Amino acid sequence: MADRPKTDLAKRDTRVSIMRGLHGRCPNCGSGPLLSSYLRVRDHCPVCLEKLRKHRVTNAPAYVTIFLVTLIMAPFLTFVFVQFHPDPLVLFTIFAVGCVGLSLYLLPKMKGAIVAFQWARRLYGFAEPK
Repeated sequence: MADRPKTDLAKRDTRVSIMRGLHGRCPNCGSGPLLSSYLRVRDHCPVCLEKLRKHRVTNAPAYVTIFLVTLIMAPFLTFVFVQFHPDPLVLFTIFAVGCVGLSLYLLPKMKGAIVAFQWARRLYGFAEPK
């Protein structure tokens, strides 16, 4: 235990880690990339060598993304329908493309945020061995 770096034993700031994860950066150093492709988490950070493969996110990013897209698009859909009365096919087409686009934009951000949250709280594989 004495040979571990001092920063490893310090409390990890959850807010800073989540913000780093939202931007696709390593939750530890904030400068290395977190994802190696669209949704694949790197085995380790190339800058600080923090092990990142211990995460367990499964379906959580998809659920959070669906929730946020619904929260954003439902009021906007209602506003457009009431104010402009567009043809239903036009309304569906525009909002279907908007929902898919927003989902594809938010999904890697939510995955990064959830991995960073797990890292900051030392959940699952990120817990320190005792």
